[in-house]
Amino acid sequence: MNPKVQCQCGAVEFYASQPEPLMVFCCHCLECQKQSASAFGTSARFPAEGMWPLPDKARANLDLWVRPTDSGNTLECYFCKTCGVRVIHRTILPDGTPKPNLSVKGGCMEDLKWDGARHIFTRTARVPVPEGSDQAEPSSDV
Repeated sequence: MNPKVQCQCGAVEFYASQPEPLMVFCCHCLECQKQSASAFGTSARFPAEGMWPLPDKARANLDLWVRPTDSGNTLECYFCKTCGVRVIHRTILPDGTPKPNLSVKGGCMEDLKWDGARHIFTRTARVPVPEGSDQAEPSSDV
């Protein structure tokens, strides 16, 4: 069964597009630090197909904040209208085409497995990055 995605108050709820994410990452960029109000943000990447558009009930309880990315894309940041928790990100390319994957915020995922999580944008890390972790820099927005 595909994992449930849910905000803190439960107003936003939907299921991921497949049983396991394509990847799990801990992002140490300054934007994720601000968004998470912590040392890093966590996300699980899933194919958009089968998950987007989100169910009507979930969409009705989400609001949207949009920001440009360093690479020239646009990041759509969806958050719960009631509790304010950031739930999902969708990247839009300069030509208006959405990327084929969505990033679900890790803390909203039911039973997310963290083994093998990649640590990215570690040059701005505020905490030590676990020894032996994949510290790759992404080639594009995450």
